[in-house]
Amino acid sequence: MLNRIIDKYIRQNDLLRKDGRYLVALSGGADSVSLLLILKSLGYQIEAVHCNFHLRGEESDRDERFCIDLCAKESIPLHLVHFDTKTYAEVHKVSIEMAARELRYKYFEQLRADIKADDICVAHHREDSVETILLNLVRGTGIQGLTGIDPRNGHIVRPLLCVSRLDLEDYLNQRGQKFVTDSSNLIDDVQRNKIRLKVIPLLKEINPKAVENIHKSSLYLREVEKVALSTVRNDLLEGKKLSFDRLKTMPSPEFSLWYILKDYRFSASQIKEMLEAVDSQSGKEWHSDSHIVVTDRDGFIIDELKKQDSLSMKIIEEGCYILPNRGLKLEIHSVEKAAGFEVDKRKNVAMLDAGLVKFPLIVRDTIAGDRFMPFGMQGTKLVSDFLTDLKKDILSKREQLVVTDVSGNILWVVNERPDNRFRITAKTRTILVLELA
Repeated sequence: MLNRIIDKYIRQNDLLRKDGRYLVALSGGADSVSLLLILKSLGYQIEAVHCNFHLRGEESDRDERFCIDLCAKESIPLHLVHFDTKTYAEVHKVSIEMAARELRYKYFEQLRADIKADDICVAHHREDSVETILLNLVRGTGIQGLTGIDPRNGHIVRPLLCVSRLDLEDYLNQRGQKFVTDSSNLIDDVQRNKIRLKVIPLLKEINPKAVENIHKSSLYLREVEKVALSTVRNDLLEGKKLSFDRLKTMPSPEFSLWYILKDYRFSASQIKEMLEAVDSQSGKEWHSDSHIVVTDRDGFIIDELKKQDSLSMKIIEEGCYILPNRGLKLEIHSVEKAAGFEVDKRKNVAMLDAGLVKFPLIVRDTIAGDRFMPFGMQGTKLVSDFLTDLKKDILSKREQLVVTDVSGNILWVVNERPDNRFRITAKTRTILVLELA
């Protein structure tokens, strides 16, 4: 019966394929042992992975021996890894719980890639999802925090969210299958354990079906989230731009902005500051550990946080050059101007009068006050104004490169426009070609 329920849940959520290859995170506890045996009985190709965090002395080694014996008995390949969790926590200044989590999931992903497995199966069940909801409520959350644990997060899949811890223990008892108990889960020393050992039993006193009902509510909220938010991202975002005008038309601008940024780890206080900056001057910015948000003329620009050093590279002669930290190649060569010559009009190519260009050249980022004479014009113009005319956003401007000559004259606003003073004319004999790839 339990197998059929889980098999249906897997198919409904498109979690696993019969021709796939999967890793099962095996701790030795009732949940993970059930997951291992159920997936095997359903015919999936699985391999187990066990992490020894060396946090519970002999008990940690006992769990490892149990997993070795179980996998040998079931003829399931087993991968073992040992971690010095306490040292990792000290070095990275994180809690023991966070250290174990980071070590575990980093290793899982590395192993998955190494053995070319499709996904990693973990044994979170209904109570785990409810505990997460209650923790989110205590900490403060939006609608997403009330929807519980997702069946899939990248390569992490959770086939047991449809069943309870008691269902899994009953399954093992019926099979006569033993499992181990992590004694640290029985001590209310961390938030999740307090929820598990104190809050949930109290809720069950109020209503024996409290966990089941909270779980059902989370599933309803998940559907509400799909309906209410399915169009928010499409309505607001144009590429990396989030329009102020469109944001202000939303029934809840604050919630809409939060939803757009929810996966980028911006804090609630940062999002509040962003809302207060709507229609303000360009250039205000906020950083998370992965993204940047900047106010532009009429909206927010949202982009990945690119950690790269400023560029200033000297080029003393013609040749092929790799621009450090940019993953770009600049090729410079000269050719004689032939009869019937036509200028290459591709944006990544600049053709100049070689007789007017003096080496060494410099490839660098733009700086405040840069001016040049755009091709086809007679007067000079600030590079920043030229880019504004091209509708470049503030982040694109920051990443703009220029090529200058020995006197500091801008020869080329890279991928945009050469300088008119170095253009090819009837008097040109030799052409200097700059091509970015």
